[in-house]
Amino acid sequence: MAAAAAAAVTSVVAASYVSLIAVASVTAVLILVAAIGWPHVLGVPAKKSQSTVIALSALAATAAAFIAPGTDYMRWMPIAAALGLGGIFLIQLFRGTGQSHRLESILGAGVGVFLVCLASGWVAADQLTVNAGNTGMMLVTGISVVIALAASLLPWPDRIVAPLGTALAATAGPLGAMLFTDVPALAAGILGAVAGAVVVCARRLLLAREAPVSVPAALAIGVAPILVIGSLVYFLGKLLTA
Repeated sequence: MAAAAAAAVTSVVAASYVSLIAVASVTAVLILVAAIGWPHVLGVPAKKSQSTVIALSALAATAAAFIAPGTDYMRWMPIAAALGLGGIFLIQLFRGTGQSHRLESILGAGVGVFLVCLASGWVAADQLTVNAGNTGMMLVTGISVVIALAASLLPWPDRIVAPLGTALAATAGPLGAMLFTDVPALAAGILGAVAGAVVVCARRLLLAREAPVSVPAALAIGVAPILVIGSLVYFLGKLLTA
């Protein structure tokens, strides 16, 4: 799962050095991976239909970020997420009364729709001025996430790993910014801390899971926090470097 997360963030950052189309393509692949695996994470029925709704809503949000005029690239993301949630409700409605895991499916798949739709933030972030040229915020985020993932592999209790991973990511951000980009150190530190916190929180959720994890579920668990971080890069990039 850590390998999936590292591969996901590395792919997005590498794509940002190629083109916006490359970022959108990589993001679309990660969306499909997360959408297919999320119902397996939940262990609920109607996996194919729920995966389809999750994927379509997130792909729509990503496409909207890709073609959005102006600078408000994620303006359509809430609408795409709302439509996806409506699709989840319709699936459970069509399944009929008395079917198993209806409530769990609505809650869990609804969360999945929102989380995966946040992947559109990577496409939006790549279009920010701060990422022009050397893709500064994208690179800083990638460095911080990899450091946090490395800390998460330590076989220590969460009370040690969580603050350590967050602190290391917050430190790696400014260092990477000073060495490779022109991103302000404070902005890089805040972004690194937030990205590190997302990674260590995902580790806690994984360790708390008692059920066995299938391959699709493992890939989705690894990719999901990376998708969430995409929106954080966008919003913090706009806030901290405006």
